[in-house]
Amino acid sequence: MSARATTRPGGRSARVQQSVHQAVRDLEAEMGRDALTVPLIAARAGVTPSTVYRRWGDLRELLSDVAVERLRPDAPPADHGGLRVDLEAWTVQFAEEMSSTAGRTYIRDALLGDPGHGNAARCSDYAAEQLKVIGVRAAGRGEAVPDVETLLDVVVAPLMYRILFRPSELSHEYVGRLVAAALGRGGSGT
Repeated sequence: MSARATTRPGGRSARVQQSVHQAVRDLEAEMGRDALTVPLIAARAGVTPSTVYRRWGDLRELLSDVAVERLRPDAPPADHGGLRVDLEAWTVQFAEEMSSTAGRTYIRDALLGDPGHGNAARCSDYAAEQLKVIGVRAAGRGEAVPDVETLLDVVVAPLMYRILFRPSELSHEYVGRLVAAALGRGGSGT
């Protein structure tokens, strides 16, 4: 488990995390992923390698923690005025971001360096939080809203499968069919 869960906002631990994460991003951009090592990252971050090993365990767990941070949404989902259009817009954006080369790399990093599955749960929570925002807004407009677990099962889970294993078969039409199925309107996507 990464120490992120025990990080105090603004404390030394948060500063170390921020500098190490930034060092990973900078070095990866400058030298490529295969050149990353814990000593190199630690030197760039201004910490000792033992600090990195103590906090993250190894390079894979550090990359997992960085990936989870990169997968966290920057903003709440856009409000387009209706459940279906909001859900479709969010799903298309999610599919595009996650199916990019960088997105697939972050997903794999998040899972591979996560022996306790805490990072997988955090990533799932990110999607659930976004879907909850969409649902709360729709319910406030008087629309019937599927529960978040249904949306995760019917929309997000099949998307993740396609993103990881069959990205060439991911399309806007496919996304529309998933949203239609989740909203109980069959598979037409219209």
